[in-house]
Amino acid sequence: MWVYEKKLQYPVRVSQCNPMLAKFLIEQYGGADGELAAALRYLNQRYTIPDKVIGLLTDIGTEEFAHLEMIATMVYKLTKDATPEQMKEAGLGAHYANHEKALYYENAGGVPWTATYIQAKGDPIADLYEDIAAEEKARATYQWIINMSDDPDLNDSLRFLREREIIHSQRFREAVEILKEERDKKHIF
Repeated sequence: MWVYEKKLQYPVRVSQCNPMLAKFLIEQYGGADGELAAALRYLNQRYTIPDKVIGLLTDIGTEEFAHLEMIATMVYKLTKDATPEQMKEAGLGAHYANHEKALYYENAGGVPWTATYIQAKGDPIADLYEDIAAEEKARATYQWIINMSDDPDLNDSLRFLREREIIHSQRFREAVEILKEERDKKHIF
């Protein structure tokens, strides 16, 4: 059960129209290590994870949807005033031809999102290591986008998202240790 607050998890401000930056951010919208894939991965894996850490996957999976909403807002704000020529110059000509300025789940290269991005092995520790890797890849992508951005307002929101990826990675690492400890306990029947 979710309670939806009609506000973003963190404010999103954009200094100016910048379709090129939007193109890069689309990676976090519909890319393999983006927010949609993360949310669906964690909410799917929670069904085969031990009760001791199930809430963690639910919490983080839900938060990833909030991050998806932030990325969508960023992309929208960066492109809403762009001309078709600006979209084309930014490498979004094919996107514009297919979707105009509508958000579409694809990566920065224009490849549509696919369920093959979602990993679920059924082994809790293997799945959690996959989750740690996903969070670290997302963190790296946010850093690289910040490195390319000259928008201080947008960078503030991107830094927030990057820091949340670090927290998620840490929490998944803690969950691995909890499960390893449980696995290694002597069980007396």
